[in-house]
Amino acid sequence: MIAGAREFRHSKIMSEVDAWIRMAWEAREAAYAPYSKFKVGAVVVGEGGEVFRGCNVENLSYGLTQCAERVAIGAGVVAGERVFRCVVVVAETAVPISPCGACRQVLAEFGDPEVWLVNRETSVRFRLSELLPRARSGILDLP
Repeated sequence: MIAGAREFRHSKIMSEVDAWIRMAWEAREAAYAPYSKFKVGAVVVGEGGEVFRGCNVENLSYGLTQCAERVAIGAGVVAGERVFRCVVVVAETAVPISPCGACRQVLAEFGDPEVWLVNRETSVRFRLSELLPRARSGILDLP
């Protein structure tokens, strides 16, 4: 388990987060993953509570693949959101999937959201800063 993460059984998750988890599973169904067959869904929640969904979009040239988290962030940015307070990432994995380094850094651009990683059995929760400390330190001298 990730240091600092807290584990929850789905039956104990509050209803608002439960709704976001359901939306992420629904988004996962739209994933375009013809090569890996590995589907991921995500939602990001803006500062005012608006929810934006995303799914992974693969490409034959794997480097061009878009992760579900970044697709959701892009949807939020298009809508004018600049601060995200929560992100939920779901996948059919043995342990809850974690955002890749690129997604972690992109998320850090828009705050320090609470992160929920979810599979069919378990959820873990932590702050992005626990997963990616010092995301802005030393880069263009930003705090």
